[in-house]
Amino acid sequence: MLRIEFTAEEVEQLHYERRYHEHPRVRQRMEALYLKALDYQHQEIGRIMQIDQKTLRSYLQMYQAGGIDALKGLNFHQPVSALAEHRDVLKAAFEAEPPQSINEAQARIEKLTGIRRSPTQVRIFLKAKLGMKRLKVGQVPAKADPEAQGKFLKEELEPRLDAAQQGHCHVFFR
Repeated sequence: MLRIEFTAEEVEQLHYERRYHEHPRVRQRMEALYLKALDYQHQEIGRIMQIDQKTLRSYLQMYQAGGIDALKGLNFHQPVSALAEHRDVLKAAFEAEPPQSINEAQARIEKLTGIRRSPTQVRIFLKAKLGMKRLKVGQVPAKADPEAQGKFLKEELEPRLDAAQQGHCHVFFR
């Protein structure tokens, strides 16, 4: 059994953090150490918290190595994409000339980096890592009359825009 001495301030901090820390894993660690500070046996702590002894020992060793701050550390495994090192080059290339489709983006990524990814992975990379989003092209109304639109442009819109530029009126669009 590990012998650990807790100061009154540490016990107070453990008590506070076990309830109010934003991450549930950290709250669990603080709870285990708080029970240890209250002189519960390891088996009792494991039974109360429903954790095994190996997990409890790792929490205690974490505390011994770095104190309460070590218990707050979240060191989850986060894999890094091979495209991450090419992020700046790809962003500049796609901002200069946006791809027309995911398949085009996939081909350009492969040409620029030599890394081939599926269309789904390319879509996720463009959105999550480069901050790009897909823009849908609007449709031209099917019943639009080009002659009537040209007449409206010449006779109504352009004179009003000229008057607005000269400061005689205001033009609002909705």
